[in-house]
Amino acid sequence: MTDTSGRPIAVFDLDNTLADTAHRQHFLHRRPRDWDAFFAAAPADPPIAEGVALAAETARACEIVYLTGRPERYRRDTLEWLAAHGLPGGRVHMRGDADRRPARFTKLAVLRRLARDREVRFLVDDDELVCDDAERAGFTVVRARWTAGSAALRDGQEREGRT
Repeated sequence: MTDTSGRPIAVFDLDNTLADTAHRQHFLHRRPRDWDAFFAAAPADPPIAEGVALAAETARACEIVYLTGRPERYRRDTLEWLAAHGLPGGRVHMRGDADRRPARFTKLAVLRRLARDREVRFLVDDDELVCDDAERAGFTVVRARWTAGSAALRDGQEREGRT
C-alpha cells in the first residue's frame, strides 16, 4: 500500500503513540528485563484513541509511514495489529533484530532517508529524546503525550536499544 503520488509523509511511532503498552510494562520491571515477553504481548495492546484519530485524519492528506523500535521479528504481529484496529495502510520501518542503538539514533536515520525523496510533514512520537533530536534536525514533531510515561521503557529505548 505504498503511496507513490508524491504526497507528503506523516510518520507515526507505535508504542504509546498508537498502541497502549501499559498492560505489558510489568515485563520491564524484572531484572533482567523480559523483552521477549514484552513484545510478545503487543498484539493485546488496546489502541490509543488520540493517536488513531490523528492517523486517520492525517491519511487524507499524507502517506502514513510507521516507524517503531520494535524488533523486525515482530513484523507479522505488528501488521496484524495495525489492520485489526483500522489504521491506515503504510510502510512499517522496524528495528533490526540485533540493532541496539538508542531509538533517537535509529529513528532519526530513517527520517533522514525518508526526507531525501519526499516531504516529511511531521513525526508523531512519545519518546522525548526522539522528539528533541528530530526537532533539532529540522523535522516538525507532534509529541504524543496521551499516555503515562514509563521510566523502564525510556531506559530501554535509550540505554538498551530495545524499542
